[in-house]
Amino acid sequence: MGIPQPSFYIFKCEQSSPPGMPKPSCVTAQTQDLFQYLAQSLMKEGIMGTVQPIRTSCMNRCNAGPIILVEPGHTMYVRLTKEKIDRIITEHIIGGNVVEEYVIDSELWDAPITPADMKKQMGR
Repeated sequence: MGIPQPSFYIFKCEQSSPPGMPKPSCVTAQTQDLFQYLAQSLMKEGIMGTVQPIRTSCMNRCNAGPIILVEPGHTMYVRLTKEKIDRIITEHIIGGNVVEEYVIDSELWDAPITPADMKKQMGR
């Protein structure tokens, strides 16, 4: 038997914009430790092997940050806090139920579009 692949990937935006940039940073002095908190919480629960936290750059939802994207499922959680991370791990990752009140609004994160359909929309 081989090493099992992760059941979940949690992508945490770690984009840090310099002061004065037109879009805000998902990483501020107040939120810079959220990735570390996420990883430590997964370790404390004993599920780090099946849930892979990943630092990522900008996911273009800066005004809703800090954010994480949980895969599978394309579930984006917004305005993260340590308390929200705790509930997401307990209810979604372990319990299998999306924490709906933390999910990004569909105006900012609608259904995915295939690359072929995007090309058609762009007239190419």
